[in-house]
Amino acid sequence: MTFTEAEIDPTRFLEDVEMRIGEVVDVEPFPEARKDVYKLDVNFGDETLQSAAGLTDIYDPEDLLGAQVVAVVNLGTVTIAGFESECLVTGVDGEDGVVHLTTERDVDPGTRVY
Repeated sequence: MTFTEAEIDPTRFLEDVEMRIGEVVDVEPFPEARKDVYKLDVNFGDETLQSAAGLTDIYDPEDLLGAQVVAVVNLGTVTIAGFESECLVTGVDGEDGVVHLTTERDVDPGTRVY
């Protein structure tokens, strides 16, 4: 497999991109959005951030409630149909839709990914 992105300094990546483990504490449909997404509240231990996440293809709300997710927390806020998305829940394309990234074992919300 050949990767297409230019190599970056790993130290710089870890300085610039802050990824943390969060726990999904609320999931709501988001019919106002142009894409099929959920409104998520994600607890990071000392704060809860909102995210608009495109996980609707293979997850029902009850599948996500209580799930641990890997999220980028320092991208700023993006407003989507009046909803402020404050973090990016990470995922990968699977056969049936987007699969959210998670931990192998439970860790404390807010734990930094490195």
